[in-house]
Amino acid sequence: MGILEGKRILVAGVTLEQSIGFATAKVAQEQGATVLISNFGRALSITKRIAGRLPEKPPVLELDVTDDDHLADLADQITEHVDGLDGVVHSIAYGNPKTILGGKFLEGPWSDVAQAVQVSAYSLPSLAKACLPVMKDGGSIVGMTFDASVAWPGYDWMGFAKGALESGNRYLARYLAPHGIRSNLVSAGPLKTMAAKAIPGFELFEGEFEKRAPLGWDMDDLEPTARTVVGLLSDFFPKTTGEIVHVDGGYHAMGA
Repeated sequence: MGILEGKRILVAGVTLEQSIGFATAKVAQEQGATVLISNFGRALSITKRIAGRLPEKPPVLELDVTDDDHLADLADQITEHVDGLDGVVHSIAYGNPKTILGGKFLEGPWSDVAQAVQVSAYSLPSLAKACLPVMKDGGSIVGMTFDASVAWPGYDWMGFAKGALESGNRYLARYLAPHGIRSNLVSAGPLKTMAAKAIPGFELFEGEFEKRAPLGWDMDDLEPTARTVVGLLSDFFPKTTGEIVHVDGGYHAMGA
């Protein structure tokens, strides 16, 4: 019997197999959850294809977290498949790599910065609000961040957006608590997902985490991150909220 037995989980932002969302959906199913996944636009057809590679093919919802109509219809889409939710995973982020990443911090135009903040940060409370009507029994919301307490080379305005995400998580913890809902983030070390590979200068992380993380770090292994997300979705952290859990082999805690 898995730690998510009987739980109903939405994983928002599943694209390719080499993504945190896909890895989380897989581990969640292995731990007994009924899983729904989502994507939108041109990526939706890709998500529908790779859904069949999970242990059980889940329903695929169309969800653009920046579209008010999609958010308004989300609860109805969910209840077509399950009678409620116990957990939500926010695995969504975007920043134009040509304009706001790779050393463009002083030149990034507001329109592209605003898009990054909306997609990567504002969407977390937006998604939480949209799911509230189907989380009547409480539950857990888990988002993904990349340590925004420091400035990373080339991460630029996405680091700014992740800082907003981390602050938003703390406020969600405050405002969702009366509904019995916890809100936490997982701060993963660099992983070779398709999204990460699009970041200019990502190769600078090659070897750095493996060298300094006391537990070691494998940029190709998404399972430790996915297992941590699933742990936070379970009932094993009943009084943990507003937290950022690092999954980076201990890199964040080390000095030189």
